[in-house]
Amino acid sequence: MSVNVANLVQGPATLYIGAFGATEPTSATATPASAAWTDLGGTLGGAEISINQEYKAMEVDQIVDIPGSRLVSRGLTIKTQLAEPTLLALQYALNDGVYSTGASDNTYEPNNQSSATQPTYRAVLLDGWAPGGAGKKRKLIVRRVLSTDAVVFAYKKEDQSVFSVTFTGHYVDSSTASFKVIDQAN
Repeated sequence: MSVNVANLVQGPATLYIGAFGATEPTSATATPASAAWTDLGGTLGGAEISINQEYKAMEVDQIVDIPGSRLVSRGLTIKTQLAEPTLLALQYALNDGVYSTGASDNTYEPNNQSSATQPTYRAVLLDGWAPGGAGKKRKLIVRRVLSTDAVVFAYKKEDQSVFSVTFTGHYVDSSTASFKVIDQAN
């Protein structure tokens, strides 16, 4: 197999967050509507997408080989470090709460809710590069997400402060896939 150098991809992506059900861009080149999508700003160390699929092997007594497997679970995560640790970014990283701006101070307070309270699901859009030649775009839209891991940030003499976040995709409904990938056509 020969290598097609036009299919090699390198470079950062822009991460957007929107409300669950936000209007999705219809093409890989369309700019996400600012009324529906908020740019989360700079990231540090890129954005890592992981699609973990688990298959369960079936068995029969009559043969030693695995006759087939069935998909039993799928999980999608986007891990990144938000390089602009604003209070609005903290609100998104902690799945809601109350963020307010004032004349002299901005504040954030988490919600005081029980585990029975339905969390605020959002959508995440990753706008990056696609195979197929210079300047081709790819959009990954995860339609229903929560920030699920610990939100970590530190103040250190030698390191930049960031919010480390993991957005985990969730089931939408029987007619809507949990995520969608759009590549710009060649």
